[in-house]
Amino acid sequence: MHYKISSRASCLSPSLTLAIDSKAKQMKAEGLDVVGFGAGEPDFDTPRHIKDAAIQAINEGFTKYTPSSGIPELRQAIANKFQRDNSLAYKPSQIIVSCGGKHSCYNVILATCEEGDEVIIPAPYWLSYPEMVKLANAKPVILQTSDQTEFKVSADQLRAAITPRTRLFILNSPSNPTGSLYTREEIKALGDVCVEKGVLIMSDEIYEKLVYDGAEHTSVAAFSQAHYDHTIVVHGMAKAYSMTGWRLGFLAAPDPIAKAIDAIQSHSTSNPTSFAQKGGVAALNGPQDHLPAWLAEYAKRRSYAHQRLNSIPGISCVNAKGAFYLFPNISKLGLTSTDFCARLLDQEKVAAVPGIAFGADDYLRISYATSMANIEKGLDRIDRFARGLA
Repeated sequence: MHYKISSRASCLSPSLTLAIDSKAKQMKAEGLDVVGFGAGEPDFDTPRHIKDAAIQAINEGFTKYTPSSGIPELRQAIANKFQRDNSLAYKPSQIIVSCGGKHSCYNVILATCEEGDEVIIPAPYWLSYPEMVKLANAKPVILQTSDQTEFKVSADQLRAAITPRTRLFILNSPSNPTGSLYTREEIKALGDVCVEKGVLIMSDEIYEKLVYDGAEHTSVAAFSQAHYDHTIVVHGMAKAYSMTGWRLGFLAAPDPIAKAIDAIQSHSTSNPTSFAQKGGVAALNGPQDHLPAWLAEYAKRRSYAHQRLNSIPGISCVNAKGAFYLFPNISKLGLTSTDFCARLLDQEKVAAVPGIAFGADDYLRISYATSMANIEKGLDRIDRFARGLA
């Protein structure tokens, strides 16, 4: 039997991060001492009161369908969060709760882009953005950056890339994979270009709470009514509350876009999991006192890993301002990022993600969302491996 696979599916690249994480877990299951730097999730447990809320919801029978865009209580809690944290006024009807931040991104691209449209994506990018654009039959337009600019695009670079076909600009600050954070002035300048050119912005702000050294996250939608009207904010519970497996994302959009996304979601996934939504309400409305301790621990790991990486001959690394990733430059070591990571896993039992997955082959991604003991051991091994290449 010959099975015809759609061009939509066959043009996709599988997720390298998930593939590497899967191989590392398989090696661990075989009894090998593997250090995993691949995971894009906190190593802390979900706070107790959030778990309790979901357990209570299950025990009370809250296990049926909900409205496709989420329960009113959660949409209101999200609207309150945007007002409280970002000075953004959204009605609950402008909020769509989805099956994870990834699902929110996909919904936005599907609702706003069609064949022939162009979507501008700065590289290094989160590896799913270009694939989602391809699934919408639109064209990813990649803007290259480097560690020389802390992996940030300028307003002039953005303006030069815009054509009459440009529909969407994807902004991710703090960034996965680099940990870079745009300043307030840089965010406004990018937003100004999009307003001037009539280009929509998808602002992925899922790492909003994870910033260091007194830095502040700024939402591009907050600068003016025009910025607000041009922006769809995508977000989720995964990173700030360690709820990756709960699959709870959300977005806030102008009314017509929110309405279109609601229609898409009603025919694709229906609603997010009912009892997980009750956990989401508890997360947003409950105590936030887990965050300072998490941030302090991340900051400690980040400083140590940054210093160690820069002490390895042939490796240089700019420091992250947010998220929980470092993106060291390995170009002087003479291997592609794929070869580097494959050999590192085989020889030293360290799993890192090659930069090519993020559109930047001179780098690799190291997640410090793992214990300090793991970080020390893993960096000892990377040090030994790199010195062996020199």
